[in-house]
Amino acid sequence: MSFDGAIKALSLDALKNVKDGYVLGLGSGRAATVLVKLLSKYIKTKKISVECVPTSMQIKLIAEKGGLQLIDAEQIDKIDLVFDGADQIDKNKFLIKGGGGALLKENILISAAKKVIIIADNSKFVKDFNRTVPIEIHPLARQIIWKKIEKIGGKPELRILDRGYPFFTENSNIILDCDFGIIKNPKALQQKLLNIAGVIEVGIFTRKPDIIYKAKANGKFEILT
Repeated sequence: MSFDGAIKALSLDALKNVKDGYVLGLGSGRAATVLVKLLSKYIKTKKISVECVPTSMQIKLIAEKGGLQLIDAEQIDKIDLVFDGADQIDKNKFLIKGGGGALLKENILISAAKKVIIIADNSKFVKDFNRTVPIEIHPLARQIIWKKIEKIGGKPELRILDRGYPFFTENSNIILDCDFGIIKNPKALQQKLLNIAGVIEVGIFTRKPDIIYKAKANGKFEILT
């Protein structure tokens, strides 16, 4: 079995955390897609009712196809449980997210959630972050923010689509993918970036998940709490 087999198996286990009447936050990406597809069958089998807040159009379309009841984030005052993936997870269980461009809504839901469950394959776990950090910014501030990121040791690149057009988030903002090398102090870097005017969201998430599922290449998985 592959990572895909493990993600399906662990998703079935993770869904045991879903209770009747829950409001669920649904993250984006490959792992979240697998779980959302299984969620529809799970609630029908258990004969329970849940409401779901998707973090992107991608996951919204999948949830709609599965017949899940969707609500907008502004309609609710609580999130019982968030399921999401991660681009990297460090030794502190901090996350880098935003590879799919939905970091703003993902962080809002994760920050508001009573419980957060993260699903990732074994390759996403590192001692210290060493990949680019997505930063969602207002287009008006691109040049100003670019120079300020360079001053604190980052190398920004504008996220571009395959056909050469800039990537725009669902919030009509752009993303800079920034290389800071090996990140020893993610919290400090996060705060420096958030203090720059025009920065909307930073892809370093310091809310530690309550449960992390690690998918392994042999089709098995490990649960970290």
